[in-house]
Amino acid sequence: MKKSLNITWLGEQRYVGVNPSGQQLLIDNSPTKIGVSPMDAVLGALATCTAVDVVDIMAKRRTPLSTYRIEIEGERAETHPKRYTHITVRHIASGEGVTAESLGKAAHLSHEKYCSVAASLNAEMTVEAFVEELQVPG
Repeated sequence: MKKSLNITWLGEQRYVGVNPSGQQLLIDNSPTKIGVSPMDAVLGALATCTAVDVVDIMAKRRTPLSTYRIEIEGERAETHPKRYTHITVRHIASGEGVTAESLGKAAHLSHEKYCSVAASLNAEMTVEAFVEELQVPG
């Protein structure tokens, strides 16, 4: 299954990504941020991906969550490309019958089996880059 996102430069270091359904993602690395940075977006993608799994797993186990949040922190390397070297994900939830053990099992299942963002961050992948010159009429 292929996924796609078209990224358009808006000026400064601000970009908007649009998927084929028209949903937008604002990525902003400019001094006057109005969106998240690219690396914050990575953290957000990981947290959201695992959150979707955990909410679903807990519901299927008949212990639905009444409150849930994730606190995520990433440590980055000092030298370029300044990738994340360590990410800490804290799952904080409550609900009838929810225990730290049951929440931990759901989080572990997500991180180890279901979350495609976590799997992508842990995998070696091929990235192909192509360059295309825009032909301006005139």
